[in-house]
Amino acid sequence: MPYLCGTQKMQAPQLHNSHEQALAQQPVLYRAVQQQPGSVVYSISRYLRPQDWLGDDVGVLRYHSTTQGTNKKLELHFCVAGNMYCHQQQGGCDNCTAHTGQSCTTTLPTADIISFQFDQQAVAQFVPARFSSGNLSDAVLSFTHQASFAKAVPICNKVRGVLEGLLNHNYEGSLQNIYINAQTQMLLLYSMDCLLGEKEIDTISCKFLANSADREKVARAREVLIQHIGSPITIKELSRKVAINECYLKKGFKEMFGTTIFEFYQNQRMEHAKYLLYEKGLSVTEVSDLLGYSSISHFSTAFKKHTGLKPCELLLR
Repeated sequence: MPYLCGTQKMQAPQLHNSHEQALAQQPVLYRAVQQQPGSVVYSISRYLRPQDWLGDDVGVLRYHSTTQGTNKKLELHFCVAGNMYCHQQQGGCDNCTAHTGQSCTTTLPTADIISFQFDQQAVAQFVPARFSSGNLSDAVLSFTHQASFAKAVPICNKVRGVLEGLLNHNYEGSLQNIYINAQTQMLLLYSMDCLLGEKEIDTISCKFLANSADREKVARAREVLIQHIGSPITIKELSRKVAINECYLKKGFKEMFGTTIFEFYQNQRMEHAKYLLYEKGLSVTEVSDLLGYSSISHFSTAFKKHTGLKPCELLLR
């Protein structure tokens, strides 16, 4: 089964269910948990990326609120594919644990799990003394918003650039603290962009995603879709498998992963089709059968819509 990114708990960088198990079997190249003074608790786990990794990069902003007004948290979670760069100078490679091959190529492909938990006082400093109650981003940063929610963060080039900088910098000591503080603030800025123009988050979705057990069910639904990449499954069947209401499943999936169930499933099928055609050398007929299409023409039409090429045109490249 292809390995996919998921979300994880703060202070214990883990992936849900099979995601956690899949990466748990991979070598850990780097792991760190650190309290950045006056700013954020952050954790990083870098795993050697499996060769058959087909996962898309995922980002989630989570806001936790309670009716009592305590235990409020603002978190960012990311799972991205990256590369680990070697900063070791010549003569210091004898104790290297990252590059375990016969010859060092200076980089290794990684699956990176990065989490941030922002301190309430640290982010409140960015909120104006007087702000509009209808401004969702101000309400979140001041922790006055009453409902918990989770929202997908698009992994644009700006966000990716900050994440790569955090993963691959070579600062130490006080310079490291300055650099990480600056980068995490930029990451918070770019992530909060997704709230601009919104006055409120869907309250049904908020209450639903505030429950960790229900978030697990949505994450499990994503795994089931991947497991059924060759045998299409309806949303009704999917909701029964993970024991959740169809409406909540669709809303929760969109909020957590930034795409509809159908769009995600089609994207994964076509990416897997490209892998089977280009990397494994299977024929168009074989791939069409493996992905559960009723005819080659249906598969070819779907493939061209996704990639802009017919399957046979990809094989000629």
